[in-house]
Order: sequence, then structure tokens, then C-alpha cells
Amino acid sequence: MARFIVTGCYTPTAIKGMMSKPSDREAAAKAITKAAGGKLEAFHITTGPTDFSMTVSIDDVTSLMAGLMAAGGAGAVTNVQTIRAFSSAEFTEMQKKAGKFAASYKAPG
Repeated sequence: MARFIVTGCYTPTAIKGMMSKPSDREAAAKAITKAAGGKLEAFHITTGPTDFSMTVSIDDVTSLMAGLMAAGGAGAVTNVQTIRAFSSAEFTEMQKKAGKFAASYKAPG
């Protein structure tokens, strides 16, 4: 399964709702991830430019994006960013392939 790191911010409306009726946001993230056919590996509330970070494993990135659109469309999140993450083993394989491909590339100039 492909792994993605997703970050985003809660909207003022969502924060107001969380203050008036606290809820487990990790459970909400897990539910939407599961509905999209993926697995929530980690969920964190963060400081800095985003409010949350989650790591998701999923085969169908279009389903992940649809789930994130559903959360955004509900008015709960904004500034959602999705980054493809690779394991160290996957990166080692990329390096090996790059070494093989290097002979095929001619730099400009």
C-alpha cells in the first residue's frame, strides 16, 4: 500500500464545535480513512502552520482525495496537503534504479 502524510487546519467553525462539544478527532479521521479503503497509521495534533498530521496507507489515492474532499466540504478542515511518503527500503530501490537510468540521461550544455 502507498503511504501518505496528510496535514491540514481546522476551520473556525470546526474549532467552535470542538469547544462546545469535544470529540475524538482521531476517531473521525480513522472513520473517513476506513470509508475510503485505507488505514490510519498515525494521527497527531500539531503546532505550527497546521493543526493536525496523519499518516495513511491506501492503494487508491483517488479515494483518499475523495475522503479529504468530504471533510473539507463539511466545513471542518482547510489547507489540506497530501504528501506521498516512501520507506527507506523503497528509497534504496529508487537509488538503484537511478544508477541504472543515469547512463541514459544527457545533461544540458
